[in-house]
Amino acid sequence: MGKVNRFEELEVWQEARKIASGVYQLTFNEGFNRDFSLMDQIRRSVISVMANIAEGFHRVQIENL
Repeated sequence: MGKVNRFEELEVWQEARKIASGVYQLTFNEGFNRDFSLMDQIRRSVISVMANIAEGFHRVQIENL
């Protein structure tokens, strides 16, 4: 793999996005709709994974300047 200029190009971030999409679809079902706090917590956690990858990428980019 060549030089990556954007975190969206990272395969791990792309996979995390696919997982997040799947989790959002799963949390639309009846069981999760009844427990809003659980649904919200699960959704926030899956988005956090993507955000952490992006943050880590940004830190590495700054260190390499």
